[in-house]
Amino acid sequence: MRPGEGGEEKLKDLRARLESLEEAPARERAYDRQRLARLEHKEPQPLQKDSGEILRALIAVHGGKMLAKDVRKKMHRSKSRFSELLATMEDSIETKSFHIDKRSKVLLLK
Repeated sequence: MRPGEGGEEKLKDLRARLESLEEAPARERAYDRQRLARLEHKEPQPLQKDSGEILRALIAVHGGKMLAKDVRKKMHRSKSRFSELLATMEDSIETKSFHIDKRSKVLLLK
């Protein structure tokens, strides 16, 4: 075999292998993003749904906004449990800093 023969085929094969190797990490990143999105989206449990309705009702009774600390105390929830409940309610309840004391949070109905 002379030096020029078959070289084009080898070059094409190498380019194809290189392209497939370059695509693999991109595919893996896309799969990882999809897996993370599924993990981040949590469906509320039945008790959380009931608590969510109570939370919305409390805020609605108080004119559509209320300090998070006051709501948490009325619902008799620990900070961690209340935080979990708020995470499942982010579609219907907005959290903002209180304009007087930035450390306090205000819950608003969307």
